[in-house]
Amino acid sequence: MPKTMGILGKKIGMTRIYNEMGAVIPVTVIEAGPCKVIQVKSQAKEGYNAIQVGFGEKKASRVNKPIAGHCKKADVDGFYHIREFRIENPEEFQAGQNVTLDQLFKTGDVINVQGISKGKGFQGVVRRYGFRGGCTTHGSNFHRAPGSIGCSAWPARVVLGKKMPGRMGNYTVLKKNVLVIDVRGDENLILLKGSVPGAKQGLLKLFSK
Repeated sequence: MPKTMGILGKKIGMTRIYNEMGAVIPVTVIEAGPCKVIQVKSQAKEGYNAIQVGFGEKKASRVNKPIAGHCKKADVDGFYHIREFRIENPEEFQAGQNVTLDQLFKTGDVINVQGISKGKGFQGVVRRYGFRGGCTTHGSNFHRAPGSIGCSAWPARVVLGKKMPGRMGNYTVLKKNVLVIDVRGDENLILLKGSVPGAKQGLLKLFSK
């Protein structure tokens, strides 16, 4: 578990910007923070050092009683997303404190981004793994099937890990070494070079390397 402070955000979409040389840079726009510190955890009490933050304020009428009571201790409202970040020095934070982009990142930083990849549902081996498939001519009954999956004599079973049809996407994906192109703290926006995991409006965790 990386012990580094981060921030939560949601993916707005992708666009392009131009640098001083006129070159096109594809960027992902993310609305990150501000996040509220809900709880500070310490090695002495909880067994590890971390802070719990909330992102995306939720109406009080939509918050269940356990979460409402938990947030009330920090004198904050309920949130749609609550996550933890392992840190080295929890004493630097206190409940109710704001965590903003300006405090964490600046232009030129290299960070890590974690999100849930787009779900594709149940897919065959051609789309899921890029299998070539069979002939497309008339009379062939082998087009997009996986083909032989094992021997009958030995090992007389399907080997564990065999590439087969199944669920595609909807996995937790960590993309490392993403370059920060621009940080717009007044708008709570950060521009990252290239693509990041997830669909639009999807939750993202941004943290330093």
